[in-house]
Amino acid sequence: MSGKIIGYKRVSTIDQNPERQLEGLQVDRMFTDFATGTTIKRPQLELMMGYVRDDDLVVVHSMDRLARSVKDLRSIIDDLVHKGVKVQFLKENLTFSGDDSPIANLLLMIMGAIAEFEHSIIMERLLEGIAAAKKAGKYKGTKPKLDKEKMDLLKERMKLSGSKNQIAEEFGISRFTLYKYIKIIQQQDQAA
Repeated sequence: MSGKIIGYKRVSTIDQNPERQLEGLQVDRMFTDFATGTTIKRPQLELMMGYVRDDDLVVVHSMDRLARSVKDLRSIIDDLVHKGVKVQFLKENLTFSGDDSPIANLLLMIMGAIAEFEHSIIMERLLEGIAAAKKAGKYKGTKPKLDKEKMDLLKERMKLSGSKNQIAEEFGISRFTLYKYIKIIQQQDQAA
């Protein structure tokens, strides 16, 4: 093989450790996303798709790390093999290169569907557990990231210049969380 070995990792949150996914594998370049599988915007996946060249090998821990739906999985693999790139999934022990047998394609669809189904079942159980905990009065929800004092500081900080990234970093929250708090502040201002 004259191409490069490219690794792709994805974890759902920044708190999760992606290191175990391709542990010990020697790669020429690694791309790691911190995003849920259902998130459309995965910047590192987009960078990897633009980086790979003919005869490269993309190695992924498992199919569910690359995509959450069979449709997206098939689309990503098709795009890669169309460029002459091979895709290897370690957990499933499958490699796709474009000249795959009908059995390999069937396995892709079945394994992808199983991963999608497992995710749906996990989410269903999670929601059932939350509903039961709420009914029993044991579910309090997630703790707010910012208390009243920090909300007041954020409100004042928003009046000064600076990027949203910078402000989020100052308060130790994500941009997504920052936008949620901005919306809350705006609603409070409108109600006052």
